[in-house]
Amino acid sequence: MPPWSDIDTIMFDMDGTLLDLHFDNYFWQQLIPTCYSEKHGLSQAAALEIIRCKTAEVRGTLDWYCLDYWKQELELDIAGLKTSVKHKISVRPNVEELLQKLKLSEKRVLLVTNAHPSSLQIKMEQTGISHYFDQCLSSHTLKLAKENHGFWESLQSLEKYNPERTVLFDDSLPVLRQARREGIKHLFGIKKPDSKKPVVLLSEFVQIDDFSKIMPSQSNGSALV
Repeated sequence: MPPWSDIDTIMFDMDGTLLDLHFDNYFWQQLIPTCYSEKHGLSQAAALEIIRCKTAEVRGTLDWYCLDYWKQELELDIAGLKTSVKHKISVRPNVEELLQKLKLSEKRVLLVTNAHPSSLQIKMEQTGISHYFDQCLSSHTLKLAKENHGFWESLQSLEKYNPERTVLFDDSLPVLRQARREGIKHLFGIKKPDSKKPVVLLSEFVQIDDFSKIMPSQSNGSALV
């Protein structure tokens, strides 16, 4: 249970934290290889291997998350393809209930994502959850991925926060580690980012398996005060 009374700023990742990561895994591991194979006359297996090699080259950098980069690399309309299957985007269980409670507090509630601004827009329009946040921030604005050195310090230029009184929920181990290096005190992982895949166990951080278990209330001693 986060110590809500000791927290002023609440940061959420998007994909795998608030939204089911199944959409992104389906998109990049199934739909994109299929479209790439059809466009370039390759087998599905060959297309998948090429894409895996290309993603390995930029993993951990901002390009890994950049729709413009992949549009050029793969010669595919990535944003258009995302829009075509946007009905598969889904909010994880009990997320909206938690966001509703936090919205009523005087705390800052932020969405901080590595997603490209176009992807962020598609997902916010589809889910309708953007109004719960004081700010929705893409790491592309800072030209750094969240796992890159200096991201969390640079974030201060867009949103002033006290790391000692901030909580971050994120499904990425590299992101959580970098946030810890830069002083964010309260860090939580996500136990099952993709609803269709097994749990992902992290020994370094407490993980959330159900947001209903961390709801702030007077009864559990963790009120939003």
